[in-house]
Amino acid sequence: MDTVKHILTRYTGFVWAILKPLGSWAVFAIAAIDSAFFGFPLDPVVAGYVYQDRRHFLLYVVMASAGSAAGCIILYVIGYLSGEVLLEKRISREKFDKIRSSFERHEFWALMFPSMVPPPFPFKVFVLAAAIFEMNFWHFLLAIFAGRMVRFLVLSMLVLRFGPQVVALTSMMLAKHWLASLLAMAAVTGIIGFALAWRRAGRDLDPRL
Repeated sequence: MDTVKHILTRYTGFVWAILKPLGSWAVFAIAAIDSAFFGFPLDPVVAGYVYQDRRHFLLYVVMASAGSAAGCIILYVIGYLSGEVLLEKRISREKFDKIRSSFERHEFWALMFPSMVPPPFPFKVFVLAAAIFEMNFWHFLLAIFAGRMVRFLVLSMLVLRFGPQVVALTSMMLAKHWLASLLAMAAVTGIIGFALAWRRAGRDLDPRL
C-alpha cells in the first residue's frame, strides 16, 4: 500500500508539473484524445488537478466530461459512415444483438451507463454502436457528458477524501468488478433521478413548495 501511494504521489507531481501551465484546457484536450484515438491515463490526470487545486475541482470535472464528449464525435462520424460491418468485426454476433436491443429500449441510458465506467471497460464499442444505430447526435453528446460527469465527480470526491492514490485502487477494483460497479452507478443515478422527479412532482401539486 505504501509503495502504491509513493508511486502515485510521484506520478501525480510529475504530471501536474507538466500540465499545470495549460490549466483546465489540458484536461479537456487529454480527455478528447482519450476518447477519439487511444487510451490515455485520464483518471490520474483529473485526480492530479483535483488534488492540487481543490477549490476548482468542479471545473476539472466539467472540462474532462466535455472533452470526452467532444472526442467521441470522431468515433460517431466513423461509426455512422462505416455501418454495422465495423462493429461486427470487433464483437460477437450475440453481443452485437444485445447492444442493439439495449439501444432500441432506451438509447440514452444504453450509452450513459457505459460512459460512467473507467477503463478497461470497452466504452468505444458503445460509442460506435450509438452512431451505427443512428442515435440522435445531441442526445449522444449529452449521454456521454452526463455519464462522464458522474464518473469524474465520484473520482473527485474520492481524491478529496483519500488522496490521489485512490486512483490505482479504484482502477484495480473496477477492472475485476466492472459489471457490479456499473450496476451500482446505475442504481445511484436512478435513485437521484427518481428523487428529483418526485420533488418536481411535489412542487407541481403544491405551489408553496
